[in-house]
Amino acid sequence: MSFIDTLAEMLVILFAIACGYAANRLGYMGGETDKNISKVLLNVTVPSMILGTVCTGDTLPEASVVLGVLGVAVVFYLLEFAFALAVPPLLGGTPGQKGVWRYTLAFPNVGFIGYPVAVALFGPGALFYAVILVLPFNLLSFTLGPLMLTGARRFSLRQMFSPCVVSSILALILALARVQPPARVGEALNFVGDITVPLSLMFVGSTLAGLPLGRLLSSLRLWILTAVRLLVLPMALYPILRALGTDPLIMGIAITQMAMPAAVNGSLLCMEYGGDAECMAQITFVSTLASIITIPIIAALLL
Repeated sequence: MSFIDTLAEMLVILFAIACGYAANRLGYMGGETDKNISKVLLNVTVPSMILGTVCTGDTLPEASVVLGVLGVAVVFYLLEFAFALAVPPLLGGTPGQKGVWRYTLAFPNVGFIGYPVAVALFGPGALFYAVILVLPFNLLSFTLGPLMLTGARRFSLRQMFSPCVVSSILALILALARVQPPARVGEALNFVGDITVPLSLMFVGSTLAGLPLGRLLSSLRLWILTAVRLLVLPMALYPILRALGTDPLIMGIAITQMAMPAAVNGSLLCMEYGGDAECMAQITFVSTLASIITIPIIAALLL
């Protein structure tokens, strides 16, 4: 995908964030409205999107292929968790900010932004592999994510059985068993799940409305974290997957997914379970803005 094509894709995403920002300023979003939107996303639309991705399509690959992609996912997330443990103590900040640093390094925006980028770079056939790679993300981000953001004192077992976690487990079982429900079921799930991406991005825009832009763009910690998230991590993943002899298509998908900005889910989880929502919104915006330039760079250098 050319630089112009990538830029156009990212500008669409930034437009949705800008719409949320404007909606907040006009009084349509913010406060209790944002809290209710986060509940709708986490309990209705995100689970529908997760299940919908494996309930549609012509045929599912063999279980061995799915397991191979999941093996790459193990390397993918182990590397991220290693960085999530090592980097935050070096950056410093409040406990809430360190939680945001950990979440940002552990969970890139593989679903909301990663899917369209994967399809644009590798064709429609890449979508299923991207979905399988993201299944552990869905499971881990909604279980370990709140623990990273809020600490053990605010963590409860209820979070282990949230709709997002349950739908992620079901999706993984369906993929491994190569079971597809009736087409209408997948169509219904996708119909509801399709609103997740734009509504989530508008939610992030709304949370940014109360933040001074100058302070947002002048934070050295945010830019260091963004550089690690967007450049250092994919460059660290590349030699590992190459040494393991990973299939070039799957390796390309994994590297570009690693180059995604901070996951929008972080803002939703901060709102739902407690956490530094302001800081999470800041790094989401800054990393998404910077990814307009860095994603084409990673694609040109490593693919």
